[in-house]
Order: sequence, then C-alpha cells, then structure tokens
Amino acid sequence: MKKQHIQDIFGNIDIYLFDQILKGTYDDCDMILDAGCGTGRNLLYLLKSGANVFGVDQNPEAIAQLRALAGSFSQVDPQENFKVASVEQLPFENETFDLIISSAVLHFAENLSHFEAMLNSMWDVLKPGGYFFCRLASEIGIESLVRFIGNGRYILPDGSERFLVNQEMLLRLTKKIGGELHEPIKTTNVQNLRSMTTWCVRKMISS
Repeated sequence: MKKQHIQDIFGNIDIYLFDQILKGTYDDCDMILDAGCGTGRNLLYLLKSGANVFGVDQNPEAIAQLRALAGSFSQVDPQENFKVASVEQLPFENETFDLIISSAVLHFAENLSHFEAMLNSMWDVLKPGGYFFCRLASEIGIESLVRFIGNGRYILPDGSERFLVNQEMLLRLTKKIGGELHEPIKTTNVQNLRSMTTWCVRKMISS
C-alpha cells in the first residue's frame, strides 16, 4: 500500500489512536469529540467512517480549516460541529459523547488546577461507558532529565516547557474521575528528549 493512499484514507492520524481503531475499541462510538482538535489531523478517517464528529480549538484559523475539510461530509454541520472554544469550558451538554480525543493538549496546562479543569470538562461531556483517549507528555522514563520549574511544569531535555504527569498521577486521576483503564498506560521515550504517554480510560457506569 502506497504512502499517499494510506494518507488519503487516514490523514496524519495519531498512531496510537489508529491502534485503538484497529482493535475495534471505538466501533460503536458515533458521537465523537476531539477537544483541542487543531486542523483535524485525527478526524479525517472518523468523518469518512460516517461518525458524527465534533471538535473545539482556541485557534480560529484551525477551526476554519477543519470546517472546510468537513464540508463534504453530510452527517456533520461544519458551523455547529466545529467551534472556537477552550477545553476547560466545552460548549456541550453533559454526557453527550461516546468518545473524547485529547491529543497533545493536557500538557499545555498552566498548573494542576488548569489541568484538572480541562480533564473534568471533558469527562463531564462523556457518556457513562464512553471512552477517553489521551496522549500527553510525561516524565516517565526521563525523571532525572527534566527540570521542575513550578506549578507542575518542567523543562524537557528538548528545551520545551510542559506540564508533566507520571504513572502514579494518572492512576490516581483515573480513580478520582470514576474511570477504569481499558489499556495499560504506555509511554514512548523519544531518545531521552521527551516522553509521550497514552492514557486510555473508560467511564464507568454507576450501578
């Protein structure tokens, strides 16, 4: 299969989101939100699959590009489905979505309160039994190489500044929000310059 053909189908989708799609985890997810969607790199295949896809981003230009991309898909209303908004104040009713995607967003939190505000906002609009797919920077595997600068933020070996999590924190948060891991926490160490962790959680259905 040629590279261009693959990109035509899947776009520049996050490889770990692609992994969950291949496993069929999200087969029954119709209402999908990408919180911090940018120009929609993770949404092309989902749009092509017929899902009712929504996205928010604080960058108006990115939302304009995404609206143009989505214009040919009849199941979405580009003006209504894709909005300029912050992740911590999502413009949707509670328990709306079957799947929420958060790819490279939470590590831009200013501090723990901001991190939890974004997380709780996404969790509120997720249906019980729904899935939360998250990729974010962590200190896992590079603990001795990052420099703490306060408010949960660190300087990474690649020179970037990020809010970093670790495994203990993710496990604690999973329990706190009423979720359960449906995949082990997985981390990719990029040549000791940065670490990116995949956090896959399902919202528990209260008895």
